[in-house]
Amino acid sequence: MKIFVFLFPQLNFSMRKKEAYLKMLSEDELLACRMRETNLRSKDKKGRLSLLLAKSGSHENVSPEKKPPAKTNHIAPDVALRWGDSFEELMSHTDGVEVFTRFLRSEFSEENIEFWLACEDFKTTGSATKLQSKAKQIHAIFIDKEAPKEINIDHSTKTSIEKNILKPTRSCFDVAQNKIYGLMKRDCYPRFLTSDIYLTLTKRAGPPTMTRRRSRSFVFNERSEGTPAWL
Repeated sequence: MKIFVFLFPQLNFSMRKKEAYLKMLSEDELLACRMRETNLRSKDKKGRLSLLLAKSGSHENVSPEKKPPAKTNHIAPDVALRWGDSFEELMSHTDGVEVFTRFLRSEFSEENIEFWLACEDFKTTGSATKLQSKAKQIHAIFIDKEAPKEINIDHSTKTSIEKNILKPTRSCFDVAQNKIYGLMKRDCYPRFLTSDIYLTLTKRAGPPTMTRRRSRSFVFNERSEGTPAWL
């Protein structure tokens, strides 16, 4: 008696199909993983570049690193009051510049004052080699379209700077520096004068006119009997 053994190829086919299906899922997951890794590497690279530029700038006094808020107890109220006379008066004092920088940091616009300070330092550079190095750093940190601390200047000024830094002179950032100075004077300085940082230094609790009116009323009510009202 012969025994016939029947093989069912669909069983093997089913196994191969399942394996192919699992393999397909694995490839998709691997592709997605690779894409995520590529994006993370790209972001990490850009982050490291920004950090490197910022650090290299700070070593050359191009982009000062953020420091803990300095103590301002030594600033006399009458000195701080003089800063309210004009923006030029404020910027002529080292303490004034430092306090104004703190204010700009609180508004997330410290790139303006840092660029201005970098330009001031740039103009004191003596070596031609350092001049070119600092010019490139200032451009990379503040001017370039992907700069980590890009300032708000028009396209023509940017183009002019890019040409000037090929053979930099101490005046190649003057136009941009003057525009940023004007922006801080018109836009930031008035807000600084009403900020808590400045009012604390000048010991002003509020509008002085209201305080005077209340004090006069108080003194008038405390007059002794028989005192004429006109005294």
